Amino acid sequence: MIRRKVLLAILATLTITGCGYKPTVEPGNVDALAQEIMLLGPDIDPEEAKRAAEISIYHSLQLAQDYNITDLPIIHNEKVHQGLRERGLCNHWAEDLTKRLNQENFRTLSIQRAISPPTSFRIIHHTAVISKPGDTIYDGIVIDPWRYGGTLFWSPTKADDRYNWRPREEVLVELIKASEEKAARNVN
Repeated sequence: MIRRKVLLAILATLTITGCGYKPTVEPGNVDALAQEIMLLGPDIDPEEAKRAAEISIYHSLQLAQDYNITDLPIIHNEKVHQGLRERGLCNHWAEDLTKRLNQENFRTLSIQRAISPPTSFRIIHHTAVISKPGDTIYDGIVIDPWRYGGTLFWSPTKADDRYNWRPREEVLVELIKASEEKAARNVN
């Protein structure tokens, strides 16, 4: 019982004060992500791949600063929900990174959104995906700045077994339908 109280006190302190979390960029990450983007197909412009990699990595760090990320993502989420921070939920990261990448008007790359639908714990996760124009999210690369609080995670969508990524529009339609069905049940 005492151990649990101590752990709860530590968590509360970290939630209020932050734990000094700081996102980082490993040397070579830009080149590694650019190479991964180039693997999307022979028509990918190498300069666009490099620019997309740079923006994805460095804009994620900028967003961490803008959102005042001082904790692990799940703790930061709680701060947003408590009104202690304005932004920093996964949908904010995905929205802001997508917006920034789309400002580039890439010719050989497309920026899409993906959602991992609610799990048994009712957790929904949002992200951005880089793909070739006309390809689906399943053919692209997940770029997830939320997962490590500003240190960009990337992976081919199909290889990211942590989440069940699906096209954003498809999941939103299902969530709206489920919400309407629930509301109808509650009225009756």
